[in-house]
Amino acid sequence: MSPFRTSLPRLAAIALVAVLAACSTDDETPYVERPVEELYNDAYNAALSGEFKEAAPLFDEVERQHPYSVWATQAQLMSAYALYQSNEYDDAVAALDRFIQLNPGNPNVDYAYYLKGLSYYERIVDVGRDQKLTRDALSSFEEVVQRFPNSKYARDARLKIDLARNHLAGKEMSIGRWYMRQGQYLAAINRFQRVTTEFDTTEQVPEALLRMTECYVALGLDEEAKRTASVLGYNYPGTDWYEDAYSLATKGRARTTAESGDDGWFGWGLGPF
Repeated sequence: MSPFRTSLPRLAAIALVAVLAACSTDDETPYVERPVEELYNDAYNAALSGEFKEAAPLFDEVERQHPYSVWATQAQLMSAYALYQSNEYDDAVAALDRFIQLNPGNPNVDYAYYLKGLSYYERIVDVGRDQKLTRDALSSFEEVVQRFPNSKYARDARLKIDLARNHLAGKEMSIGRWYMRQGQYLAAINRFQRVTTEFDTTEQVPEALLRMTECYVALGLDEEAKRTASVLGYNYPGTDWYEDAYSLATKGRARTTAESGDDGWFGWGLGPF
């Protein structure tokens, strides 16, 4: 038997190993296992230094190398925080959803919901644009308030809920005004009614009632105009919104600068809406 019949397979195997080793050296970072405390501290120090883009993968490495350590769970949350600070909001939301799903009973889960809300909230755009991010922020902050009412993040979450709701109400007002300009008064009324029912604690409500009064007057629905102005006067007495609505409902026109307001009238027996 020729000696080459036995040596060729061995030579091929040696060559294959050499090729794989070369590829590994050129294309991949060698895996080096490190103590969990060392990995976490490096990641934490990077975050403290404001190097959040570097910190996020370091926190991920803590979980990758030591998935069952007590540091792994905290590293998940810190990775999400680093992504948020890097303005990588979608990645931060994905990381936070994963943390919430895997650790629903973690003492920091309230912060995860809060940070998720911030990841949406900081991308809210003007009322002329789509408001999906506003609704997502509102949903996340409501989770904080409803599930963790005593959380230290609940107070700020409540504030941002009010701001998000006011923003959504502003969107409805913007659409309603557009319908008014087009003479589509019924469509406008529907938008303004949404403000008074779904966003009844926002600062947009008095204007919504005034615009509804205007629409009813334009449609010749005088009784509805008076009824709406009455609701406005009951809830916002003495305001310019009410005085304008009163003038519209009773005279069919807005006030002039020379006119002064009356004491008000409530002939329809309406309570607060």
